[in-house]
Amino acid sequence: MRKSWVHVPCRGSLLPVLALLSGFSLAQATATGTSQEAPVATFRAHADLVLIPVTVTDKLNRFVLGLQKADFHLFEDGVEQTLEHFNGEDAPLSVGVLFDESGSMTYKLRTSRDAAAQLLNALNKEDEAFLLEFSDITKISIGFTGNMDDLRGALKNAQAGGLTAMLDAIDTGLVEMKKAKNSRKAIVVVSDGGDNHSHYTAAQIESLVREADVQIYAMGVFDPLFSLGQPPEQISGPRLLSEIATQTGGRAFAAAAPSDLPSVASRIAIELRNQYVLGYYPSNKARDGKYRHVELRVSEPPGLGSSLKLHWRLGYFAPAH
Repeated sequence: MRKSWVHVPCRGSLLPVLALLSGFSLAQATATGTSQEAPVATFRAHADLVLIPVTVTDKLNRFVLGLQKADFHLFEDGVEQTLEHFNGEDAPLSVGVLFDESGSMTYKLRTSRDAAAQLLNALNKEDEAFLLEFSDITKISIGFTGNMDDLRGALKNAQAGGLTAMLDAIDTGLVEMKKAKNSRKAIVVVSDGGDNHSHYTAAQIESLVREADVQIYAMGVFDPLFSLGQPPEQISGPRLLSEIATQTGGRAFAAAAPSDLPSVASRIAIELRNQYVLGYYPSNKARDGKYRHVELRVSEPPGLGSSLKLHWRLGYFAPAH
């Protein structure tokens, strides 16, 4: 997996996906021909079941759909596991939007609000979401709801000011995510990444996200040439967001300018709707609370003509007695 930002160069520049998907109805056009009326695939929770969401793209960053369970090989601490569950179709999402309204976001606030609203527009009726706003402090503005109008209304009232407690916001978001009703969970951080007021350290948060069964995505709202004259926390922000997201199988996307944010929001929404979910019961039955590393390989379909790139959850902590 690449620990790097995915740059979206301009508004509306989304790359085509391989299954002739379009707009935000992408989830309905999987390789199996699922229609809008088809039953939604779900997983039943089990204490020992490990779920690994996977995004597969080609060298042009287009989504690769239509792979089968036999194409995937999953290893835990070097030992191949038997995949008991496989889903290549859309499934309901529980999404948390963490919105930065600190002073450093002042000139980016309007386009950031629009981008977050666009992400919410892409959710389906089976999905749910919550909104967390943060600056010096963090607050859950709207708890989990299926009414996206409530969240969009709260975003319209956001005002910029104060310092940035982004790491604290991620911690609060992970706690709120424990209330999620869906097995597929994702947090989207809308921020410039310039943390300067958190009680938590980056190492503590990276440990917490490894424990949580939550993908983290980030919309980076900063200019790639931001380093000149910027404080240290602004300079380190992109790397910090990328490292946190990578641990969970999510990704950090950077906008070249605030006006590019709608394209970033669209890309994240499309990716969340076009993932494989692999499930397995670990062959290592020890309930020792230790971290287990997950490695994933895929057999490339003949005739594809390009190397595949995989993004997945890098590991998890085993349950403890």
